[in-house]
Amino acid sequence: MPTRTVPPRPGRPDPPARRGRRSPVIPPQHGAWGFLALPLLLGVAAAGWSWWVAVLAVAWVAAYPSSWALTGLLTARRRDRFRRAALVWSPVCVAAGLPLLVTHPWLAWVLLGYLALFAVNLVQARRRRERSLTNDLVLVLECVLLVPVVAGVVDGASGLALPVQAMTSTDVLVAALLTALTLVGSTLHVKSLIRERANPAYTTGSRVFALACPVVVALVAVGTGLSPWLAAPFVLLAARAVRWHDPTWRPARIGLVELGGLVVVAATAFLFL
Repeated sequence: MPTRTVPPRPGRPDPPARRGRRSPVIPPQHGAWGFLALPLLLGVAAAGWSWWVAVLAVAWVAAYPSSWALTGLLTARRRDRFRRAALVWSPVCVAAGLPLLVTHPWLAWVLLGYLALFAVNLVQARRRRERSLTNDLVLVLECVLLVPVVAGVVDGASGLALPVQAMTSTDVLVAALLTALTLVGSTLHVKSLIRERANPAYTTGSRVFALACPVVVALVAVGTGLSPWLAAPFVLLAARAVRWHDPTWRPARIGLVELGGLVVVAATAFLFL
């Protein structure tokens, strides 16, 4: 059936052209911000506080969107859309990182380690596997390694040698373990609800891992003379993986539950580490 075309009214201006979207400044992976905060908090819970930790926190948080923008500039098809984020975040990361390197030269070795992990991220991005489990576990490893870094910064070592004793104390290693178990469990659980919800292996893996975590933490706590209450948050996280596994939930709701789990883990660490 032919349609009738209505001519524009005389003297009526054409509608304005739709403005293009501005290039993003913040990475779309919003759950990663909680991942960034947890190792900072657990590092402080295990090793104490120094004002240099605040500087480290700025460099650490800014490094995430900076690396995301740099990855886009090096690997994306539309590379221009990442330039604005790089210009916003890279100066912040450098401005906070340089004083740390000057006052804590041993951080140069840490930087080399993180650059090696960033190379893995680049390889995954070139293969269009940014959301792969491998890439997610690299982020988890980066977060876990930050816990001893926080301890080293608190220790105040100012030479080229790593402050190994401060970075490998019992409390610090347990805090790193708590970080690893929490973030790996969260990664598996979220993937089983969103990207891998049609893959029952992810659901099974997430549940088995979550049920094993409180047992592992309780055994480690008893073996190191720490409070077994450190395992309490992982009982809740296990219940979340088994009882609250609902793929119909919206991502925002899933994210809020995961954020709540990270908060409980951090609060328990401050109480019992």
